Amino acid sequence: MNVLFVAGFAVISSTPSQDIRLFVDTLGLPLRPPTSVPNSEYRYSESIEGAKHFGVWPLSEAAHACFGTEEWPATHPIPQSTIEFEVGDVEAAAAELHGEGYGLVHPVRTEPWGQVIARFQSPDGVLLGVCSTPHLADA
Repeated sequence: MNVLFVAGFAVISSTPSQDIRLFVDTLGLPLRPPTSVPNSEYRYSESIEGAKHFGVWPLSEAAHACFGTEEWPATHPIPQSTIEFEVGDVEAAAAELHGEGYGLVHPVRTEPWGQVIARFQSPDGVLLGVCSTPHLADA
């Protein structure tokens, strides 16, 4: 697999308002809501030195992105974070993961913000993605 860079990292939160308070009010990070997902509690920045993308992702929104439901299913460990790896070929990376025995949380698909991604979980429950994020490639 050809990992090009870490495209993003996010804390997955069951209490987003408390985590947003920590990261924005206490740590002073410039997190903002996405314009491509109306009414989202997700907060992120692509202007923190050393990180292409950092966010606070509500667990309910992660569940919806992965499973189409507001509740994280009991069949999967509840993730505390997500890391997305930019790869040269998302389809090939997803096939390689599947071939190595990692079950995909969902197949390759395009998110509303243009990212092409397939997600899976580490043995400890970290939500991982292999992706192509065009707007980050030149960042």
